[in-house]
Amino acid sequence: MHLQYFEHKDVFRLESGAYLPGFRLAYTTHGRLNDQRDNVVWVIHALTANANPLEWWPGVVGRGCPIDTDRYFVVCANTLGSHYGSTGPLDIHPESGRAWLHDFPVLTIRDMAASLSLLRKHLNIRKIRMLAGASMGGQQALEWAISEPEVFDRLLLIATNARHSAWGIAFNESQRMAIENDPTWLSGTPEDGLQGMKTARSIALLSYRTYVGYVENQTDSDETFRDFRAGSYQRYQGDKLAKRFNAYSYYRLSQAMDSHHVGRGRGGIEAALSRIQAQTHILGIRSDLLFPFEEQKLLAKHIPGARLYEIDSALGHDGFLTESEQVGKVILQILAMPQMQASRAGRQLRLDQSSS
Repeated sequence: MHLQYFEHKDVFRLESGAYLPGFRLAYTTHGRLNDQRDNVVWVIHALTANANPLEWWPGVVGRGCPIDTDRYFVVCANTLGSHYGSTGPLDIHPESGRAWLHDFPVLTIRDMAASLSLLRKHLNIRKIRMLAGASMGGQQALEWAISEPEVFDRLLLIATNARHSAWGIAFNESQRMAIENDPTWLSGTPEDGLQGMKTARSIALLSYRTYVGYVENQTDSDETFRDFRAGSYQRYQGDKLAKRFNAYSYYRLSQAMDSHHVGRGRGGIEAALSRIQAQTHILGIRSDLLFPFEEQKLLAKHIPGARLYEIDSALGHDGFLTESEQVGKVILQILAMPQMQASRAGRQLRLDQSSS
């Protein structure tokens, strides 16, 4: 595996009316495209991940895994505006000769999906066997499946939603406030806002995890009265992100999540979801605080023939990353299904139920 780059040379108009004078997407491919060109699995990453799903989705993508790279041709692109090779705020503006930084335009989830469509055409992929995305990646997958419904045979949406909730927006705004209150945020250097981003990550983690998860994993001994494990854990997670990401991308990507609303300009959410033609599978996590299971039910209700699955995890939203066995079991079921089952009525399945 090595990182590849797609260069879009033309002006890329954004939903806001702004534009990028071209862009670059970093992407990876794993496995081989078969002669029928019908073994493509496209994976879209979440907020701060990269273009290599073998790194951030171990046990789910790879040789011998449910998304088996010996069997499927797996494509994953780094999200536009992100940190790992795609055009983002730290890149040089071709007209000014300086880094974009604060001038990088606000993107929407719909813009991101449109950039993926251009990459698909560049790769000469006409049909995708399964499109899979979780969290912000699921938002992009949903937008893409609505805008190009004929391209996808199967659609897997994990812990995501049709519209980013006021609850999710409030979490994101609190994180952006932390970045804005970093004294370096307006200094005009690529390192701006890193201390604020550490605090932002700590805030985010509270929405990704659960009370039970923290109590089980971060509770101290009875003798402790300072230097608590939970506090050290929050600082550790902030420090870890600051070593691999930048505050400008984090800020813009959180704004993109807030923009997510599939019904905008399409006659509402129900009308937009009804456009999906793919055999759709929705995987929710009961303990998810950020993308509650009710949001998965709404997707299943309005996407024709959708199936709803439920997994258990003490780690909440992050369960889509940590519960690889449960997630993998769903994926194996989906990839084994014949396409004709897409017309069946939607229903909810627990993982201990048959999918036949």
